[in-house]
Amino acid sequence: MSENHPLMRSYGRVKSRPIKPRQAALMDTRLPELRVPTEPFEPKALKPDAAEVWLEIGFGGGEHMAAQAGRRPEVLVIGAEPFQNGVASAVRHIEEQNLANVRLHDGDVRDLIARLPDASLERVFILFPDPWPKARHHKRRLVQADLVAELARVLKPGGRLRFASDWADYVDWTLERLRASPAFRWTAERADDWTRPPEDHITTRYEEKRLGDCDPVFLDFVRV
Repeated sequence: MSENHPLMRSYGRVKSRPIKPRQAALMDTRLPELRVPTEPFEPKALKPDAAEVWLEIGFGGGEHMAAQAGRRPEVLVIGAEPFQNGVASAVRHIEEQNLANVRLHDGDVRDLIARLPDASLERVFILFPDPWPKARHHKRRLVQADLVAELARVLKPGGRLRFASDWADYVDWTLERLRASPAFRWTAERADDWTRPPEDHITTRYEEKRLGDCDPVFLDFVRV
C-alpha cells in the first residue's frame, strides 16, 4: 500500500507452520467469543467498566498484549494480527491467564481502525513491525501517512502511541512520518528516552532474537 493508495491489505505470510491441536481447538471455541464486531462499534461497549481502551497493532505471539492486559485488568486491550499462528498463540495466552479484558481482530488492522469512532483509544502499540528493509518494498510498511492520520483520529487528546523497531531505517522512516503530523508530539528529550526500554515495556521473544540491524529503539508520541 502506498501512502496515497486507498487499498488496504496486509503483506507477508498469513500462516506458516501447522497450528498445534490445542491451539487449533481454542481457535474454534474461544476466538469467536474474543473477536471484535465486524461493524462499526464503540470499544467500551465490549467492557463497560473499562478505564481505558488500548490497541496493539501486530501483536505477534501475543505475549506483550497478554502481559499488559494482566497488569491492567481495568483496561480493555484490543489486539490486531493477520498472522494466524500468532492469533492462535495469543488465544492460548488469554485462556491460560484467564484474561477477561482482551478482544481480538484477526486481520488487517486498518479494517479495524476504520470501524472505530473518533477519540476512542487512550493508547496504541506498534512493536517491531515487519521492516520490509528493501527499498522497493517500503510501500508495504505499516507506518504510512494514511495510517498516521487514522491513528490521530482514533486517539484521544493526550493519548499515547509507542513504536519500537530494531531496524534503523524503519525508525527514521517512522520519525519522519510522525513528526510530519501536527497531531503528534515526540516525547523524547534525551537519548536514553529512545535507547532504553520504557519502564512499562515487556520484552517479547521476537525482540530477544535481535534480527534487526540496530539495538531496539522505542519512540513514544503524544496525541496533541
